[in-house]
Amino acid sequence: MIGMRGTRVNVVSDVHGNVQDLARAGEGADALICLGDLILFLDYADHSRGIFPDLFGVENADLIVSLRTARRFEEARELGRRLWAELDVDRDTAIESAVRVQYAELFAAFPTPTYATYGNVDIPALWPEYVRPGTTVLDGERAEIGGLVFGFVGGGLSTPMRTPYEISDEEYAAKVEALGEVDVLCSHIPPEVPELTYDTVARRFERGSPALLDAIHRTRPRYALFGHVHQPLAARMRVGATECVNVGHFASTGRPWTLAW
Repeated sequence: MIGMRGTRVNVVSDVHGNVQDLARAGEGADALICLGDLILFLDYADHSRGIFPDLFGVENADLIVSLRTARRFEEARELGRRLWAELDVDRDTAIESAVRVQYAELFAAFPTPTYATYGNVDIPALWPEYVRPGTTVLDGERAEIGGLVFGFVGGGLSTPMRTPYEISDEEYAAKVEALGEVDVLCSHIPPEVPELTYDTVARRFERGSPALLDAIHRTRPRYALFGHVHQPLAARMRVGATECVNVGHFASTGRPWTLAW
């Protein structure tokens, strides 16, 4: 357990392949917390980066981003099906191979200690192969850091995007319920509050969790920390007694958010 006084943790989310900054993210802190989305499948700001353009080229990345941004999800899925059918290698094999390369680099960059949970684009089944001593993975579980109890809930809820780690509302709610009362509620997705779920650049609402919002009202944690929404309408706001904080889009900023007590 980390010391009881003068504790400082750095928190990141939505790493999306930013290995260089991740290696420095724990500097000056007693621990690093990572709220998921380690993998970079497709960078919506730079369509040349990620697994998708590596496999299919930038032009196809431009096209699929434009379709998804316009919420033409069925056309985007049809494009994806066609591209995968034309590829010489099996889809799952190609993705897993690319993800493994990224995970090897990312987990090696975690400082000690790191507390991590999954994002919606992560593949939990692969994590045990890359987790090193000093990194603790938590999902529906608690950890004590510097005298405070932190609860962790990973993954996201079902969406038309069909990202790898999306689960049902019921399964997600059960993980939130299992935490009980905590001082700091950590999740990848935000509680279901419009100001926290609306992305001002994508111009759409991302899915937030009603179960997280209910837990905030019932158990009144000091903080609720999350990511997922890259350009939120509100990066920080109070919900009752709880300070809700989007810790930022680490892939683009390279800067952790710091909690000190």
